[in-house]
Amino acid sequence: MKSVFSLLLLFLATITSFSQGFLVNNCKVDIYISEKGYFDVVENYDINFTEYKHGIYRTILTAYDLENFEGKREKRKIWISRIDVPGHHFESPFDFVQKLSDRVDIKIGDKDKTIIGPQHYEIKYRVGNAFLFEGPVIRFYWNLKPDDWYADFEKIEFSVHAPEGIDLSEENCFVYSGYSGTSTVSDAFNLYYENNTLTGTSKSGHVSHKGDSVTVLINLPEGSIKEAKPLWPFWNDYGWTFLIALLIGSFYYVWNRYGRDDRVISTTSFYPPKNIDPAMAGFLINDREDNSDLIALLPYWGSRGLIRIEEIPKQGLFGSSDTKLVRLKPLPEDASEYEQTIFNGLFDDSLSLSSKGKTTHIFGHLLGQKEIELKSGEVLVSSLKNTFYTTMSSARSSLKKKAQPYYEAESKKVQGCTLGILIVTAIILGFAGLFFWGPLALIALVITCIVLIFLNMYMIKKNALGNRMLSELKGFKKFIKIAEENKLKMLLKEDPGYFENTMGYALAFGLFDRWAKKFDALQIPPPNWYNTPSGNINMYAFSKSFSHSMSSMKSTMVSSPSSSGGSSGGGSSGG
Repeated sequence: MKSVFSLLLLFLATITSFSQGFLVNNCKVDIYISEKGYFDVVENYDINFTEYKHGIYRTILTAYDLENFEGKREKRKIWISRIDVPGHHFESPFDFVQKLSDRVDIKIGDKDKTIIGPQHYEIKYRVGNAFLFEGPVIRFYWNLKPDDWYADFEKIEFSVHAPEGIDLSEENCFVYSGYSGTSTVSDAFNLYYENNTLTGTSKSGHVSHKGDSVTVLINLPEGSIKEAKPLWPFWNDYGWTFLIALLIGSFYYVWNRYGRDDRVISTTSFYPPKNIDPAMAGFLINDREDNSDLIALLPYWGSRGLIRIEEIPKQGLFGSSDTKLVRLKPLPEDASEYEQTIFNGLFDDSLSLSSKGKTTHIFGHLLGQKEIELKSGEVLVSSLKNTFYTTMSSARSSLKKKAQPYYEAESKKVQGCTLGILIVTAIILGFAGLFFWGPLALIALVITCIVLIFLNMYMIKKNALGNRMLSELKGFKKFIKIAEENKLKMLLKEDPGYFENTMGYALAFGLFDRWAKKFDALQIPPPNWYNTPSGNINMYAFSKSFSHSMSSMKSTMVSSPSSSGGSSGGGSSGG
């Protein structure tokens, strides 16, 4: 007995949970088929609310998975437009929302007002892309009842008006009612035919219950309805790929004209161009202000007797190796702004020695680590960690500014215009892709624009002076790669300081190890401005120590606190 009672309660609860709170006393649907390929629907409902409600929802399914007359599955997306609910407040989705959804939800009612008792609603809308063109027959197929209303329909009336000249009869008109999927013609309706109009009325006493459907099928003659075929079906599904191709093609055209350097023939050169320091050489060789270009100024200054670099070995159990930079002379007055920025940033005597890395730690003393005393004009590289990155950033900006005379001014203007156009294009095409093709098109178009915006950063073109410098730099870089021992002996004979005068450029090109290796067998002394604890025994030991020291210095000088977003502008010129 308890089981039966429990089942009864469950049944009543199920009925209550599916209750709409209203009954449909009368449903009248009028459909007007146009030979242009769409049809207009006018729905009239006499509804009796049995409990207080704000209104109703009218949901229309728009996505269907069909099987065509050839037995192939077809995904069909119909289009709902011209929605209107006269005399009532209503909300309907925007077109792009409808594109993303499989249904259209029309919300009818006022959130600030509740209703009860009899109400009348008239709902109008137009349906497109819903006809099924199956060989010699065009099928009109439409469900007259809302799929999601769990309410009884006491009376259903409908009329379907075909285009003029099409006679409707029992031979080409069919009505189905009952659960979804029912294929037996319904006997619950009285049907009337008058020329091009089919009228139907549910028989007395018939009630269409919750979950039942009422569907009208009309077979129309071939050619009576215009089929809205796309000019090219591929465009409907993948037209966004052509927009991507157009974007890339247009950008390539602009790049080829305003961003691509003229073809430069490198002429073998044994020296870098005059008045071009390693930092500027590194910039011109790849059109980019790298940190490696600026670090290459250190051996450049060393070869000119301006600084000395000293390696400091690891001290104590938990100590670490370090590097000390010592100022020997001030920079020449004609030094570039980026040189002055870094040089003065390293040897700023206005800073206290303690802030320059004077280290005294209790645990260091206990473990045998000695205090490093610094004099004026000396700095420990370790003290630059998380502080010197702002100086490097400023120097990079100065380097880029100093390089502008080697580039076309018009190219810079085009670069700025292209950036603006790409940003606007990303917004416009993003919305267009979402509206016409969906989320995949939106993502692909926006990503393409972002990639092109990134590439646009490098769309700069050298002028005649820049091309001449580039030709010489390419020739010198090529010589660094292929130089033979005999030629290097001749150059060293003419200029004993040839290696240390050129090593800064090799460093900027990312070729220092390769360049130093060529001098291993020539028995030249390592530069005297670079000191190691064991002394500069030979070129091999020097190059190994110097490479490690430069790598460590670069990572330290560009490091930034985590809150600053990390270092920027990294990389290696020519690498």
